[in-house]
Amino acid sequence: MADPFLYDTGERTQYGCLGHEVQIEHIKAYVCRPSFFTDKAVIVIHDIFGWLFPDIRYIVDLIAGHGYITICPDFFKGTDPWKTTDHWADFADWMKDHDPTKVDKEADVVLKYLKEQCGAKKIGIVGFSWGGMAVHHLMLKNPQLTAGVSLYGIIRDSEERYNLLNPTFFIFGEKDHTISYDQVSCCTGNKLKQYCKVAYKLKVYPGQVHGFAQLKPEDMKPDDKPYIEEARRDMIDWIKMFT
Repeated sequence: MADPFLYDTGERTQYGCLGHEVQIEHIKAYVCRPSFFTDKAVIVIHDIFGWLFPDIRYIVDLIAGHGYITICPDFFKGTDPWKTTDHWADFADWMKDHDPTKVDKEADVVLKYLKEQCGAKKIGIVGFSWGGMAVHHLMLKNPQLTAGVSLYGIIRDSEERYNLLNPTFFIFGEKDHTISYDQVSCCTGNKLKQYCKVAYKLKVYPGQVHGFAQLKPEDMKPDDKPYIEEARRDMIDWIKMFT
């Protein structure tokens, strides 16, 4: 049985980060700033591999390059992320201690930091897989977030999961084994159309699997590269539209 949140990590090249690490109350975070002053910020929520994973730090630096103070907090609060050497039989127990809907306290700490220490006035949020579910949850609960992008992660077991507070963009891969196309189009899409009162968007990228959008350039397969780059442009455009 496949791990429902695991994508093929393969061999990863090392990545020389452009930002730095900070301590914010009880959590650590990786921060990258643009070369000029801005009062706009983006929170990036990592996947099950945690805030130290090279791919997620690359994404933080990428977003910062578009003019945002960008921060990836350790939403696991110092506990171990999932590792490729871990056993699938233990995953359910691991998830009990790493619930993507229990991120509100950490989000509030980071929002306070961005506003008081960085001068941020508009703050968006982006999340991948586990982090995508956390983004979906926060866009239902926290009105301080002006826009959200959830990449291949959705809340499936809440009656209120369609009542988004601010504009939210859901990105999926056509061949994602964790979220079927039917779930996207029939459930999420139709229900959002019926209940959602703010701007939203769903987009499925042809041929793409779970985790496709966060690969570094040197780790991309040639056939996937156009769709990865398209997803990232779409992500940035959504944030720029509302943040």
